[in-house]
Amino acid sequence: MTDLVRERLKSVPNRPGCYLMRDRRGVIIYVGKAKNLRRRVLGYFRPGAKHAPKVRSMVETVYDFEFMTVKNEAEALLTEASLIKKHKPHFNILMRDDKRYLALRADPSAKWPRFSCVRIVRDDGARYFGPFPSSPVVRSAKDFAEKRYGIRECDAIEPDEECHRHCLADVIRTCSAPCLGRISEAEYRSRFDEACAFLEGKRPEVLSEVSQRMSDAAARRDFETAARWRDTLFALREMTKAHFVRKTPEMRRTDAEAGLVELAGAIGLARPPRIIECVDISNLFGTHSVASLVVARDGLPDRRFYRHFRIKTVEGADDPRSMAEVVRRRYGPGSTLSETSPRADLFICDGGITQLRAARAAFAEIGVTDIPTVGLAERQEEIVLDDGRENLMLPRDSQALFVCTRLRDEAHRFAITHHRNLRERSIRESVLDDVPGIGEAKKVKLLKAFKSIYGIARASAQEVARAAGVGLVTAEAVVAAARSAAGEKGG
Repeated sequence: MTDLVRERLKSVPNRPGCYLMRDRRGVIIYVGKAKNLRRRVLGYFRPGAKHAPKVRSMVETVYDFEFMTVKNEAEALLTEASLIKKHKPHFNILMRDDKRYLALRADPSAKWPRFSCVRIVRDDGARYFGPFPSSPVVRSAKDFAEKRYGIRECDAIEPDEECHRHCLADVIRTCSAPCLGRISEAEYRSRFDEACAFLEGKRPEVLSEVSQRMSDAAARRDFETAARWRDTLFALREMTKAHFVRKTPEMRRTDAEAGLVELAGAIGLARPPRIIECVDISNLFGTHSVASLVVARDGLPDRRFYRHFRIKTVEGADDPRSMAEVVRRRYGPGSTLSETSPRADLFICDGGITQLRAARAAFAEIGVTDIPTVGLAERQEEIVLDDGRENLMLPRDSQALFVCTRLRDEAHRFAITHHRNLRERSIRESVLDDVPGIGEAKKVKLLKAFKSIYGIARASAQEVARAAGVGLVTAEAVVAAARSAAGEKGG
């Protein structure tokens, strides 16, 4: 296990998401998904783990990995499939075909619009629901929506009496029969719009209706019918909760705004926080301590105001004191950030009560009393307070929680990326300086020839000797130092 993997494992959350494994060249070799990222990823690197040969080979090749969190398992599955198709990782044997997931399509421009199952989502003005990884779920949702709202099943461009001759849907009273003129175009359009709203998850009362039918059938001891309604209810819940997978920017803004209103009410703010700052501290065994400050404007990340801080006043791993330093440097006297970055309406510390108290003490020290400050504890995803109230446990599907955790995850990513760059720069600057006979000119030659310390670590002593113009003994010392710094084994 490399040092980069060890460092990243410390920040993997207990949330649904996807992960990308990379080799030493930075090439993505495997993409995976998990309902619980931390449990899954730690399982790869657990000492004594008994992996299948393919998995063992992959784990031995991993040099670094990254992860992304999503809202639920369905989005994780779709994201994984998208990443596999894009990057075609070597170890993703099982999903390297061209299979596409099903979606429902409806063309609102048609006179009598209908639903159809498709595997390609196009930018053609039609409405799409999905795609969704389970084909039975999509087909069940289509069947239910057609029967519930009387939407035609036939594929004629404009249904007529000839279509009716070959149709059973009207006979069993599941179609509104526009082919026979039994419904006006306006009424049919209204039903179609209601069906679309249902598939978008905007008509939860319909799910309650299905649940009641299941309960009624069970009460009559008609368990076969109850089982069918149960399967239908499961499919509809899966389909309607997955509508967010293809959210538009407008929908994301709407959800973010709703989350801010909910968050203000939960914390007790006078108004929704338009500007939120979140700070994360990152270090490796007490070295290269850095902090990231990320900003959300109106609930969405605003990368223009992201900032890195290299911790200057704290020795070793001391997250609370590091958090206090960031507060002072961000808002204290003489801070240039106060002139170039918008003032926060809410300040979030990534961590528990100790980080929160350190931040609040720093704010009090510099005389800032009008910025509400909370913590976000990762283990239980709870909002930590220090004003006599109990910590807040928001619902898992809360838009307010999603606003906070998305910003926290962004702070993790930003801090770890900066930390890794610092560490690699430190390696580049120092490891070759300790080798006798390697001065600045030869160091430049080596880095120019092999691109990085990792390239030198993979080279042979003979290749290093030729590139730097040194003897074999010196070249062997260079390779040994590079391999030691990069965590490579000799060979």
